[in-house]
Amino acid sequence: MNGLLPALLITLVVSLFGLGLIPGRRANHAAPLLGWLTTIVSGLAFIVSLAAGVRVITTEPMDYSFVEWNSPVPFCLGVHVDAVTVVMMALISFIGLIIARFSTRYLLGDPHQGRFFRWMSFTLGATLLLVMSCNLVLFTAAWMMTSFGLHQLLVFYPDRPWAVWAARKKFLISRLGDAMLIAALVLTYRSFGTTEYSDIFAAADAIHNGTAQGSFSTSLIGVLFVLGAITKSAQFPFHSWLPDTMETPTPVSALMHAGVINAGGFLVIRLSPIVSLSPIALELLALIGAVTAIVGSVVMLTQTSIKRSLAYSTIAQMGFMMLQCGLGAFSAALLHIVAHAAYKAHAFLSSGSALDSAARMKVPAMPVFSAGRNALAFVGAIGFAAAIVFGTFRVIGIDIITKPGGAVLVLILTLALVQLLWNGLATGVVRLFVRSIANALLVAVVYSAAYLVMDNLVANATSHYVVTHSALYIVTLAIVAVGFIGVFTLQGLLGPLARQRWVQALYVHAMNGFYIDIPARRLTARIYGVTAPVQ
Repeated sequence: MNGLLPALLITLVVSLFGLGLIPGRRANHAAPLLGWLTTIVSGLAFIVSLAAGVRVITTEPMDYSFVEWNSPVPFCLGVHVDAVTVVMMALISFIGLIIARFSTRYLLGDPHQGRFFRWMSFTLGATLLLVMSCNLVLFTAAWMMTSFGLHQLLVFYPDRPWAVWAARKKFLISRLGDAMLIAALVLTYRSFGTTEYSDIFAAADAIHNGTAQGSFSTSLIGVLFVLGAITKSAQFPFHSWLPDTMETPTPVSALMHAGVINAGGFLVIRLSPIVSLSPIALELLALIGAVTAIVGSVVMLTQTSIKRSLAYSTIAQMGFMMLQCGLGAFSAALLHIVAHAAYKAHAFLSSGSALDSAARMKVPAMPVFSAGRNALAFVGAIGFAAAIVFGTFRVIGIDIITKPGGAVLVLILTLALVQLLWNGLATGVVRLFVRSIANALLVAVVYSAAYLVMDNLVANATSHYVVTHSALYIVTLAIVAVGFIGVFTLQGLLGPLARQRWVQALYVHAMNGFYIDIPARRLTARIYGVTAPVQ
């Protein structure tokens, strides 16, 4: 009975891999059957994930090995299922179920629909294996298989030059991430003598508690894992591949933005006991995440394509999630992954109907308010937002002082509520004023309650040893705070300053992504011997 749930999970993953190994021609001939099977297996994986969640909550995490050997190196084929694993398995399988069901209609009549389901099943199986793996060897293998399956989906239309070009650039960046992960794997084995999670986490706890001695290698391991994670989750400066992969079918975009791209964040959360051994790795991650969030937010505002705007939104959101990890707020980061994945899957799958709705919508002209009224509304919004945030946290019982990075995260939440409240207060209409207050309060309560649930759920599965008193950590917090306040101020003043020459120049540069992708394009052209096609 103890091995029933792990056996079911592995069986479903093997089933997805089996569907992915069907030859392309046969898959295309049996496309409806393959789509139905992918949907059924994804649904079963979701149900088994929920059952595993009940087991983990009511008893304890599950470590189960199916195959073990000790030569030439110790290795086991098994699963490690704790609260973090359950959350990610349920998320991935549910999104896979929705996308598979959507794709049966979206690609109906496409002669290569079966090939799509084949590689979608393979990618889903690899992603599920990645989150339930019990050691770094299995994790690394699943990591690379996920990248391979996604590459096949990105070149689903091989006659589209830009889609092939973007897939090639993504392929090169992914190989860089693989190299970092393999280097971290080798160094971990040499430092700890094992690749099993349970043994590594126990050794990391001993170092944190002072009963064992750390070394330069343990710090370097954390840095290598962080570098591998930022390539997978499209972090600055390796983010340019994501907006370029928009010529794939919409279900691929949804799977990529709502599922696969979360692998980098999951890596940091899963291996937080090891990563937190290296304060420099966390500080580097916080800085990279903050820069990515800021750049992605600014560029997103200038995009005219809905899918490219959603892509830069994903970059910004993944940057914020990495910032949370860098600050040590791993439970908040996991909550962010879940919320963003659900939102982004819906956003991509409904992007076509959104265009039709926008075409039929009559948007009234926004009233122009005086500078005095805007300033008064801004000050009032700050006051109300701060009162709502701190009041909600106090009532629910969240002590931000004891939470890693709590002050900065509260600042960012307050800025978000200010944006929500500002326009409602500026109108001077009582009904809109009350509605804006109610919406802000609802957001604060829902977020706080969800955070509290997630924090209690994954308390034993993530690291609590985060250094928060170093000088570099304080500098990092200051840079993050100033950066987010700057972006918020720029968004608020963009309308009145729209005719300023420097704002117009900034708009053009932002629309072109600040040209950060030029080195990646040149490297791709040099390696493949081709120039970038016209987009």
